Amino acid sequence: MILIADSGSTKCHWASIDNENDIRVSTDGINPFHCDRNTIESIVDSQLVDRIPQHKITEIHFFGAGCRDDKTTIIADILRHRFPQATIEVTTDLKGAAIALFGNNRGIACILGTGSVACLYDGKEIVRSIDPLGYILGDEGSGAVLGRKLLGDCFKNRLPQHLKEKFFERYPTLTSSELIEKVYRKPLPNRFLASFAPFLSENIAESYAYNLVFDSFTEFFERNITCCEGYDEYETSFCGSVAYHFSDVLEVAAAEFGIRLGQIVGSPIDNLALYFKKISGDLG
Repeated sequence: MILIADSGSTKCHWASIDNENDIRVSTDGINPFHCDRNTIESIVDSQLVDRIPQHKITEIHFFGAGCRDDKTTIIADILRHRFPQATIEVTTDLKGAAIALFGNNRGIACILGTGSVACLYDGKEIVRSIDPLGYILGDEGSGAVLGRKLLGDCFKNRLPQHLKEKFFERYPTLTSSELIEKVYRKPLPNRFLASFAPFLSENIAESYAYNLVFDSFTEFFERNITCCEGYDEYETSFCGSVAYHFSDVLEVAAAEFGIRLGQIVGSPIDNLALYFKKISGDLG
């Protein structure tokens, strides 16, 4: 039985598959750059292992945000202790997105979720990418950056008055002191910032909200896609909650750059499950 995980900073989607079963589980996001070992172990133990046939897992493919360099060994070690009979692969969520969106074909794969990132995929490996740099230095178009811009405008009185009133009806207890505490002192500030992106989605008919999202997507294309020579030779596809929920705005922004848009999916887990079923044949 194969266990597949697609993890961002906010949510991790799991699929446990064989020829007869397809079990889906969602847990809190597992990002080793933002979560310490104890937190990751707690998520796996309390939200995952009792919901899948643990003893049947023989193969694990974990695609996760923050799974780079030595961070991959943390995830692999935690999973190895829970699934001792399984072979384990831990790599980036971007590789998972590329496989889910293009399979064995070439294209530009992008993630727009809590964070953002893009790469050129040759059908087997990522051959070119721009470092996302996180929600302070990069992550253009991501939920964290959309939330950061919205909150900055709100508390600096840059929102139209009727939207500001609507915002505080939705978040009546939020103060600038709490904002500073959660962004600069508490863990997972990117997840906190991204939690405000739904307010923009709910008010996308307002010119302020539309322009903020559109301009952020423009920054994403300028700083992650069009700076790569030959980008217009490939289809560009997206996965992630922000791409999915703001797909209409994303399509308009892509057209501005002459980008040939392919799929836009909320989560790559369904496509990943189909891919591994196909290449694995008899799953036993």
